[in-house]
Amino acid sequence: MAKITLSNLRHSYYPAPEKRDDYALKNIDLDWEDGGAYALLGPSGCGKTTLLNIISGLLTPSEGRILFDGKDVTDWTPGRRNIAQVFQFPVIYDTMTVYDNLAFPLRNRGVDPAHIDRRVQEIARLLEVENMLDRRASGLSPDNKQKLSMGRGLVRDDVNVVMFDEPLTVIDPHLKWKLRSKLKELHQRVKHTMIYVTHDQTEALTFADQVVVMDEGEIVQIGTPVDLFARPAHTFVGHFIGSPGMNVLPCELRNRGAFFQGSPVPLEGPVRADASGRAEIGIRPEFVTISDAGLDAVVVKVSDVGRHNVVQAMVGDTKLAAIIEGDVPHKGESVKLSFRQDQTRLYCDGWLATEI
Repeated sequence: MAKITLSNLRHSYYPAPEKRDDYALKNIDLDWEDGGAYALLGPSGCGKTTLLNIISGLLTPSEGRILFDGKDVTDWTPGRRNIAQVFQFPVIYDTMTVYDNLAFPLRNRGVDPAHIDRRVQEIARLLEVENMLDRRASGLSPDNKQKLSMGRGLVRDDVNVVMFDEPLTVIDPHLKWKLRSKLKELHQRVKHTMIYVTHDQTEALTFADQVVVMDEGEIVQIGTPVDLFARPAHTFVGHFIGSPGMNVLPCELRNRGAFFQGSPVPLEGPVRADASGRAEIGIRPEFVTISDAGLDAVVVKVSDVGRHNVVQAMVGDTKLAAIIEGDVPHKGESVKLSFRQDQTRLYCDGWLATEI
């Protein structure tokens, strides 16, 4: 296992990049501590897989360095980096048994047969496939094939890091929760450094201790799942995480105060002295309520999602969402909406601009 450091990292697929937009990765500085569980979260095309391939050695960055425990490995081959990688689709040998699939990475490195057997049995128990060890892999269900692929990555106990590149994409939705829980349990028991790449916020937030949120080749926030939901540092994080995501409402700044549709909106704290640029209010739907006083709105849609209702309303020409429990208004009804002040934030050019 190793602490992984990315220093001044940039990467472009162009041979002679000239401008900022030519870079798939822009100014990445990041530390992953030894033994941690991390997720890289972001939409398709944000740079997640590029970053993963640079860490694994499949790509050499245009600029910057990669360090394992302080040692520069930027020019090392994937083999020298001692990394295990689990891909989106199961990488297994169909003609081999489950036992032989799990044993192969160790046999390939000349590990003692007795140690191989101990590790195979241990990983098989953790993955709950110990009753399948004599079966050919070709006959396994899709979820068990992906379990086996994970096991091939985990069976080595000398790796610096185990990396997962969207490993649950091909798994049926009702099995994903079980495999996510199993992966979290595996991390807690084997204590390998693990990096999980996904565009699915549920997968990232349920697996990782720290989530790295990426957008357009940049890291926009690093934090615990609670941090990312409770106080997004950027409007992208607020909108991307949550269902529905944070309301992002255009506003005006006057005398260090925010005005939405001409009405003053109390914020969580004072506006930063250096705040400038495009001003927006961020408020999660969970903290928008229907009340006797507030902003005049018209309900345009009500969605019953079981535990609560999601009400979409128009305030002037701006749509926003509210999560409501109990009685809900009807479509077309006029209501008043209020925001919980300690959860109402100002953003300037996308970045958090209020203090607490």
